[in-house]
Amino acid sequence: MDKPIHMLRRQATALTLLEAGAGDDPLALFEIWVAEARQGDKEEEPTACSLATVREDGGPAVRMVLLKALEDGAFVFYTPKSGRKGKELSLRPQAAMCFYWPDLHRQVRVEGDVTPVPGPVADNYFATRPRESQIGAWASPQSEVLADRSALDERIKQWTGKFEGSDVPRPDAWGGFALHPKSIEFWQGRASRLHDRLLYERNGDAWTRTRLAP
Repeated sequence: MDKPIHMLRRQATALTLLEAGAGDDPLALFEIWVAEARQGDKEEEPTACSLATVREDGGPAVRMVLLKALEDGAFVFYTPKSGRKGKELSLRPQAAMCFYWPDLHRQVRVEGDVTPVPGPVADNYFATRPRESQIGAWASPQSEVLADRSALDERIKQWTGKFEGSDVPRPDAWGGFALHPKSIEFWQGRASRLHDRLLYERNGDAWTRTRLAP
């Protein structure tokens, strides 16, 4: 018989998630939680989240991405549109995100529709990236098969030389997506696994809030 996996038992925090303090606006609450995750370096990557998409065959796919902005009520991230997740989002423009902050015993789940970020907005963000990352966007044919690491290194060398002495423009195949939330669930870990869960669902221009059993 295989040996069981012994998981570390985490102690619950004294934090709570009650309606009186949560408010009616989940986007405002999300910004508060991200700010609290940043305080004192509680979390190394407070804007990291898992992004779930739908494959062409209808199955699920998930990976980690970084949230880059919360603009006009949408969760914005960037990726090559020619890569696997970019193609999946273009084919089926729905997605889900899950943020997890273990030190605070918190997670946030976001589900909704996805739209491409306008080109000028993507241009502005791309211009803020480190030059090495800009060149990497040209050099890496994301999700395509490479013979070995040296093949990628050679592509980086070629594109570095091509843009030597000039600014690096955004590749046409590189852009961003905005997830427009239809639902946002906040989860606060509590003792005895009796966690707090508040679900916000969009109702026109407003949100409805309900409590879910842990």
